[in-house]
Amino acid sequence: MHHPPPPLTRDLVLIGGGHTHALVLRKWGMNPLPGARVTVINPGPSAPYSGMLPGFVAGHYERYELDIDLVRLARFAGARVILGPVEGIDAEQRQVHVPGRPPVEFDVASVNVGITSDMPALPGFAEHAVPAKPLGPFASRWADYLNGSGTASVAVIGGGVAGVELVMAMAHALRSKGRAAQVTLIDNADALTATKAKAAATIRQAMTDLGIDLVEQTSIARIAKDHIILETGQHVPAAFVTGAAGARPYDWVADTGLDLQDGYIRVNSYLQSSDPAIFAAGDCAHLSENPRPKAGVYAVREAPVLFHNLRAALGAGEMRRYKPQKDYLKLISLGGKSALAERFGTSFSGPLMWKWKNHIDQTFMNKFRDLPAMARPDLPRHHADGLQEALGNKPMCGGCGAKVGRGALQSVLGTLPSPKRSDVIPLPTDDAALLTTGGARQVMTSDHLRGFTDDPVLMTRIAAVHALGDIWAMGASPQAAAATIILPRMSPDLQRRTLAEIMATAAEVMGDAGAAIVGGHSSMGDEMTIGFTLTGLCENDPILLSGARAGDALILTKPLGSGVLMAAEMAGQANGAWVASAFRQMVQPQGEAARILAGAHAVTDVTGFGLAGHLLGMCEASDCGAVLDLDAIPLMTGALELSNRGVRSTIFDDNRAIAPDLPTGGKADLLFDPQTAGGLLASVATEQGQSLCEKLRDAGYPASVIGHVTSKPGLRLQS
Repeated sequence: MHHPPPPLTRDLVLIGGGHTHALVLRKWGMNPLPGARVTVINPGPSAPYSGMLPGFVAGHYERYELDIDLVRLARFAGARVILGPVEGIDAEQRQVHVPGRPPVEFDVASVNVGITSDMPALPGFAEHAVPAKPLGPFASRWADYLNGSGTASVAVIGGGVAGVELVMAMAHALRSKGRAAQVTLIDNADALTATKAKAAATIRQAMTDLGIDLVEQTSIARIAKDHIILETGQHVPAAFVTGAAGARPYDWVADTGLDLQDGYIRVNSYLQSSDPAIFAAGDCAHLSENPRPKAGVYAVREAPVLFHNLRAALGAGEMRRYKPQKDYLKLISLGGKSALAERFGTSFSGPLMWKWKNHIDQTFMNKFRDLPAMARPDLPRHHADGLQEALGNKPMCGGCGAKVGRGALQSVLGTLPSPKRSDVIPLPTDDAALLTTGGARQVMTSDHLRGFTDDPVLMTRIAAVHALGDIWAMGASPQAAAATIILPRMSPDLQRRTLAEIMATAAEVMGDAGAAIVGGHSSMGDEMTIGFTLTGLCENDPILLSGARAGDALILTKPLGSGVLMAAEMAGQANGAWVASAFRQMVQPQGEAARILAGAHAVTDVTGFGLAGHLLGMCEASDCGAVLDLDAIPLMTGALELSNRGVRSTIFDDNRAIAPDLPTGGKADLLFDPQTAGGLLASVATEQGQSLCEKLRDAGYPASVIGHVTSKPGLRLQS
């Protein structure tokens, strides 16, 4: 008997992708709580691991080695991921505020956002320095500076462990590059007060060996473009300044109404804040019963307790207490591949300690690089013929909107009787109909997408842009939209929350396109599906597929690759940054592009049948052919690499069969990749091709002339 997934009844929202939450997500993927919908909110698609930052700065690691891929981790955990900075929590309304989207509602929330080492009160810091935290922006700024030339001047503010690790890593990296450098560490008190005397002496000697100037018990007056002015009046050369002192909580935490300690969220031994539904962990939390210094080791050790207690807060099990250890092993990088280890006042240093530190760091990161493959359920022993083949060897990807192949659709549409009404003109090749009402010409179309991301807001944006494609391609102005929404089974409260997110987003996208939302229909099913039926008004004759002329230039307004990227994402094989970039392309509306292309001879939107399928449809309707310049066709980041690895969308083979004369392999395979909310493909007078492309690029579209129309039927590649 088929058992549908259990209904969703509670929302758990993880704010921040810090070390604790990353480990919670990994545990959740291996042991999810039925009925709980998990959301993780983070500014970007990855969360850098701070333990390896000094090694990266020193040149021992590549930048990508620091990143926990949150998009991939969220897919493993069955969680939706929202990419954006949190602006605040409304504890009373149980809402998290993220700019540019409706509030995210929660039943239970947890905060693990880390801290910032921005120093807004220090004159000149905002203009001329870069905080060491958040780590991502710092890492890219440092890489740019290190790859420069000439004499370097670097200063680090703050003589704690973080500051000394950074300054030694910078001095080592500059020395390795052979660059002359003045490197300075500045502290307004004594440096290295957190370590015992023996360890501090070892570190001070290592700094001396690296030629680092240490300025202690001296305050900074202000920071200028290429130097720091001390309170003593002394000038310290510094073209690259970073702050590793004065780490502080993010400003929005102060407005949550939660009990705070020096700006940090006070939590009890269960990691609960003053609001029992809101938890906090890592550096942004203050352990009120057992205060401890800010250190990654506590964030990591809190994860099993937080995982257990979040489940308890959602209704499963009893709470557990977190008992932090008294002291912890400090492993301090000394610039080169050498480190100092200290615990309980005893310290050792040398290359062996660096190997140990590297082993600990790599073991932590491998938890996220090597996520366990989750087994697919076995088929019943007795089943009808063809079930194994129909299921295929991978999940039905949503990157093609779970479309059926063009052959099946065309053969069925061809059997339908012609309409008997004179005011309805079907345009089967254009996926639309032309209606004439009281002299006005109206086009009508319908499209829907099966959810391939668990974020209803992102899915709605993509589905709306996807459905509007046919209206824009015909040169019509969007007029009215009715939504069709299927939600997975969920409690009435979660239905309300989800529908509120979907309809607010749909109204925004349709409103921006000039159309009104006029209602719709919702129902429950096994998975989320979002679609729109649309009308558009034609002031001029609609642009049809049949207008292409031999000699025309072919323009494509968006890159290819969404099918292969979404197929890879659903299988946990895509890089999160590639996925985030693909989503940004998909949600880009094509209204402005359609206005620029208003004089085109023929236009289509590139969607489920791929570039080759939609171009062939245009050529067949226009009784012509086309030659494509493969090198000129833009691709989404990561699409070619995934395609070369053999990643394919579900209907790739059907699309391949549409244009069997085209070659396969390499970039050519992406001609058959089904697109979601893809670009417009326009056939325009050849002399207008380049100027229209420039206008499109000025409007923010990565448009290219990708070939030309010929009188000889069929599709060919430029040789």
